[in-house]
Amino acid sequence: MIPLLETHALIKDYVIGGEVLHAVNGVSLAIQRGEFVAIMGASGSGKSTFMNMIGCLDTPTSGTLLLDGIDTKGLSSDELAEIRNRKIGFVFQQFNLLPRTSALDNVAVPLIYAGLDRVERARRAKAKLEALGLGDRLANSPAKLSGGQQQRVAIARALVTEPLMLLADEPTGALDTQTSNDIMGIFQALNDQGITIILVTHEPDIAEYAERRILFRDGKVIEDGPVAKRRSAAP
Repeated sequence: MIPLLETHALIKDYVIGGEVLHAVNGVSLAIQRGEFVAIMGASGSGKSTFMNMIGCLDTPTSGTLLLDGIDTKGLSSDELAEIRNRKIGFVFQQFNLLPRTSALDNVAVPLIYAGLDRVERARRAKAKLEALGLGDRLANSPAKLSGGQQQRVAIARALVTEPLMLLADEPTGALDTQTSNDIMGIFQALNDQGITIILVTHEPDIAEYAERRILFRDGKVIEDGPVAKRRSAAP
């Protein structure tokens, strides 16, 4: 089976003060469909740069990145945007919701770029919010939602285009312990449904909700293997 994500000798360099910084330095790995992977590492380890590249938000300096069998090298910005919209859902630490917009309309935003009409956008957004327990919060703006509810809206937005994978960047960083457990329970349930999840976190206990852990240091992968004792968010 073709991996959902595959990288070969992936490199991302930045020139700072006349010196070359190897933010990602020759990373080769494969992530299969249906995996739940936690990417860890200290600040400056390269994990966020790697996440931006596999999310088609940034391009490698060299190396190969294959997403769902598509070689992203040489693709235009419009082509990369289409891949992001069709194949990838993003969840961030700070939710990134439109502040004066209802939960329903926040979730429907990606469907505008997908070219769906307003009725279909509303139907799909409502279904995702209801599935995440927010059927009674459709008209609420982010200011009228708790942090956990805002993150559920963000997850619904990430799912509304039916992506192949979710990229979650520190999704529990702004949440308390119980709410973090609830959010990780949602991710585990989504993974049980077959959605590939790649989670960036600096918290070892959050990484334990995943099945596989990849540890970055100085732009390189130094550990890659199964989580020794996986945590379950189920009661």
